[in-house]
Amino acid sequence: MLLRMSDSLGTGLDEGPLPERKPGWGDRFVGPEADPRGDGGFEGERATLVGYLRNQRLTLELKCAGLDAEALARRSVPPSNMSLLGLVRHLAGVEQYWFREALAGEPAPRHYRAGDDPDGDFNGAVADPEAVADAWRTWRSEVAFAERLVASAPDLGITGRHDDEPIALREVLVHLIEEYARHNGHADLLRERVDGRIGE
Repeated sequence: MLLRMSDSLGTGLDEGPLPERKPGWGDRFVGPEADPRGDGGFEGERATLVGYLRNQRLTLELKCAGLDAEALARRSVPPSNMSLLGLVRHLAGVEQYWFREALAGEPAPRHYRAGDDPDGDFNGAVADPEAVADAWRTWRSEVAFAERLVASAPDLGITGRHDDEPIALREVLVHLIEEYARHNGHADLLRERVDGRIGE
């Protein structure tokens, strides 16, 4: 029997009954034959880092697939202000900072973060189809910029600046894999609470 979050964490929240998990692929995002992600087998440092980061980005898209604006904006694991839409907005800003600002030296105000609301990426994730479309456009634009930067880099040792210290491209790629992996774990919980779907 699965425990509710309130049972395991003592939050006192009543999230209602959890859907029963069943073996097989019926409640998963995609079966193995339709999964767009690679299964390892990368050769060399650049291909390995780029490949695993691409898989993490694809995982985010899978976690959000097939949901309308209301479901994407739903804060389904209270009291957290996280939502799937908030994660897309947040990760657009992460991509922007590390590749555009830290590595390419193009400072710009962070997407979705106003000066008086550092959590604006999550707080401003509202159930509006245009907000959803904007978030995906912004995220895809920043991912495309990052992919061009990485592809054109002569090696992974090129450096940018973070906290007034040099930082190498390889370290940024590892950090982005970590960042996506952490937030895709959040996305697992958010999506399962929305409609019971679980994923790899």
